[in-house]
Amino acid sequence: MKRSQITVTFWLLLLAGISSVYAQDKNLVTEPAILTAPPMVPPPITRDYSAKVVINLETREQVGSIADGVDYVFWSFGETVPGSFIRVRKGDEIEFHLSNHPNSKMPHNIDLHAVTGPGGGAVSSFTAPGHTSTFSFTALNPGLYIYHCATAPVGMHIANGMYGLILVEPEGGLPKVDREYYVVQGDFYTKGEYGEAGLQPFDMEKAIDEDADYVVFNGSVGSTTNENSLTANVGETVRLYVGNGGPNLVSSFHVIGEIFDTVYVEGGDLKNHNVQTTLIPAGGAAIVEFKVDVPGTFIIVDHSIFRAFNKGALAMLNVEGPEEPAIYSGKQADNVYLPEGSAIQTLDEDYIVAKANTKEEQIRFGQRVYEANCLACHQSNGQGIPSAFPPLAKSDYLNANPILGVDAIMKGLSGPIKVNGTNYDGVMPAMRLSDQDIANVITFVLNSWDNNGGQMSAAEVASRRH
Repeated sequence: MKRSQITVTFWLLLLAGISSVYAQDKNLVTEPAILTAPPMVPPPITRDYSAKVVINLETREQVGSIADGVDYVFWSFGETVPGSFIRVRKGDEIEFHLSNHPNSKMPHNIDLHAVTGPGGGAVSSFTAPGHTSTFSFTALNPGLYIYHCATAPVGMHIANGMYGLILVEPEGGLPKVDREYYVVQGDFYTKGEYGEAGLQPFDMEKAIDEDADYVVFNGSVGSTTNENSLTANVGETVRLYVGNGGPNLVSSFHVIGEIFDTVYVEGGDLKNHNVQTTLIPAGGAAIVEFKVDVPGTFIIVDHSIFRAFNKGALAMLNVEGPEEPAIYSGKQADNVYLPEGSAIQTLDEDYIVAKANTKEEQIRFGQRVYEANCLACHQSNGQGIPSAFPPLAKSDYLNANPILGVDAIMKGLSGPIKVNGTNYDGVMPAMRLSDQDIANVITFVLNSWDNNGGQMSAAEVASRRH
């Protein structure tokens, strides 16, 4: 063999060896991704090496509830809005299988903001109904990222609920916390106004005008309230992975009664501390962490506040444990103070009638009216606020004559009243609600919190308008 041949052979063998080592390095351990539905989060990644992670995600088009009595055709990833939470590690090679259910009417794809590549994977994942597309990418950058459908018309696919979060953990992982939850805000546009009953189709004109009927967490009004509330115990640390699917509105994310100890700004490396409210752009995300020091119900809102109390952007964190009066005492004194006099005020709000055909429907619709208009004063358990707002629970005042409740809602209430043996002297503003909504909320209250039951009709309410 000539010297030149030996040299060529040496380099070929060397290159073959390097290629073999590289191939071995790429022979990563393969594991399936653990995907979770909101508000739950997959467990932290404990391995200290990169892996090949296989993700199987399905798109569906299905009817679901966006509010009590209001249905909507959601387009989804993993049958939920937002879609399944995805958790991987920096350096992982992701093998992604996107399936489009055969019953779908539209093609779909996925744009993961964690992907470095054309369209974030959208070009490679365009999938017709009844098909599965496969593509791969490496998670290069740690952070919390939105994913969404990017099939034309892109805005319509996102507005119908096609978004979720993917977390790329740093190689060393995130600091340990006691609780982790998954919350994504989205704005929805329906032909009917907020609360209008029945199956509501998507309204493209409203979406273009950015005139949202619903702004909600996790796909529907009340998705994370009452029995579906997030939970924690006093002394625990809570981490919320918060996204904003949009498609249009920026979120002013806030937890009433808490301060974020740490905010991972826009889901990246930058950390801010002692933050009251953090902005999350449409198509963006943030990680917020805080310790819960006292018990109670902490209300989570978009602090563009009419969205919270009038369009649905409200969630709850229920914290249990011992009181900590050194941190928060509760009310220590109360005195009557009416510098503006006792003139009845009017809240000029127009609500669409939720037509109820049965008592059970009245109770369900009435709960929605209560949560939107009455909860802040009379509380979620109907106990009211001592010395300020009378209880509706076991209310001798209301049970003796439910029409008094109708008059209070319709005309306002000013002056002294006695409820359950306690005197109250304040001002309740008149609420501009429909006859049906007033009937529904009175029926809800009468059948809640150990009250005596009963039913109020819209005709009875109408008779009081004089």
